[in-house]
Order: sequence, then structure tokens, then C-alpha cells
Amino acid sequence: MLLIDKLRLQKDLTNTEKRIADYILQHLTTIPAINVAELAKNTYTSHSSVIRLAQKMGYDGFRDFRVAVSEIAHSELYRSEPVDANFPFMPQDSTKEIAKKIADLTINTVQRTYAQLEDQILDDTVNLLAKAERIFLFAQGDSQIRARSFQNKLVKINRFLIIADEYADEDWNAASLTSNDCAIFITYRARVPQYERMMKHFLNENIPAVLLTGNSQSNLIPLAAQAIVFTQEEMDFLKVSTFSSQVAFEYILDTLFSLLYAKEFQKNLSDFKKKNTWIEKGSLSEDANSN
Repeated sequence: MLLIDKLRLQKDLTNTEKRIADYILQHLTTIPAINVAELAKNTYTSHSSVIRLAQKMGYDGFRDFRVAVSEIAHSELYRSEPVDANFPFMPQDSTKEIAKKIADLTINTVQRTYAQLEDQILDDTVNLLAKAERIFLFAQGDSQIRARSFQNKLVKINRFLIIADEYADEDWNAASLTSNDCAIFITYRARVPQYERMMKHFLNENIPAVLLTGNSQSNLIPLAAQAIVFTQEEMDFLKVSTFSSQVAFEYILDTLFSLLYAKEFQKNLSDFKKKNTWIEKGSLSEDANSN
């Protein structure tokens, strides 16, 4: 979870620590120049309270904590205009204003998601996909649209993904997987009982499963061989649409495709050129029918 989210969530913090966290969030740009004594004085707390907060946020001491806050302040200063992920526009906004807010929301979502990605998890996930004989992707609703986009891209590198939830055949598809396959679950809330049953089955059968979710507290995470978790500021229900979560899913799937492509870049490029020639000018082209 991002540091700024931890400061906002304030999980397991005392009232004193919450007061310090609130002060930091309200004075992000001044924190890089402040010391422990000044922060304690400004929040009517103590030196030890500030240190405890830093440690609860995952840092050894105040110096490392202050560096991390400085990075947040810098990114906030140069980022696009902040936009409410749930209600990014209002009825009185002009056409241009709505277009700008959606652009800013998209940019902010990608930047926020990128900041939470871990190289090792991405590499391990791509290795699972690369060696899988078959890839089954479980996704519902809006997320299945992202799945279809990923499916379309994989065809270009001779990888054929199965949308497991299609035609309500997810249970039979789940039962058909073997340890040579790989399952991907895309679920922002990650509170789907059916997926939990499937992932427990896969775990018992040594079938690797990858989870993409925005819920860092999901009980599905321990069941996954690899979990890519990205928290957003999007609520479960009270919102205009699933803008942020779907932008994040699209970005992560595009990243996974790109990493898969890069593993055999020259081979994939050569195959693409050959197939494109068949389709555009060769035996699969429209002109071939007239010969």
C-alpha cells in the first residue's frame, strides 16, 4: 500500500499518531524541511510519538520516513489536477472541463498504479504465463472487457487465452485446468465466493493462479501464486462508473503483454511481419480471392 494511503487510512494508529498523520497530509510540501522536534511541537505531541508513527508506516526512523513523504510532496506538486475517482465531473462542468478531468483521472490512475508495481512480482507473473500451456482468465462485468482486450493482444504472439466466465462455463473451465496451465483472476473488490473456491482448488492441485485486485485485504491474496495489488480511491458502489479500476486493469494487462513480448522480441516481431504479409498481400488477403 502507498504511504499516502496508509496515512489516510490510519489503521492501528493511536489518536496521537492520527493527529500527526493528519498534519502531514495537510502540510505535505513543508514536511521535507521539518525535523522531529518541529513536527512534534506543531502537532502537540512528542518526539517518541513521531518515531512510532514512522515505524508503523514501515520505516526504521524519521529520516527515511521524511524522504518518503518528500517523494509524495514532489509527485503531488507535478501531477495532473487531482480528480475524485468516484465523481470526476459535475453536471455544471463544460464539455472541455469534463474531458480534462477524465484525462487527468486516467493519468493519475496510471501513475498511482505504476508506483505500486513490484519488479519481482511482475517478472514472476510473466514467467508463469510464458511457460503455461493454456491461460484461463476469470473476470466478470467491466473487467471481462479488459480481459477480451488482453486476449486480442496475446493472439499476436501466438498465445491463446480462454475467457473462463464466458457462457457461464467457469466451473467446467476451472475443473479442466492442470498444473501445466495458469489462471488469472481480475476482480477489483476480490470478494467473490466462487473465485475463492476455485483458487483453493487450484492451490490444492498445484495450479498457478494470478490475482489482479484493488483490495489489499482480500482473503484471495494468500491463495494466489502471484498477486498484483493496486489500491485506488474508488468506492465499491457510490460512483459514476468504474473509471479508475478499469484503467488500472488495462494498464497492468498491457504491461504483462509487453513483458511477454519482450521475452522473445525478435521472434515475435518476425512472426508478426510474416503473418501481416499473408493478411495484407499474401494468401489471406482479399486480393487472393481474385487469383
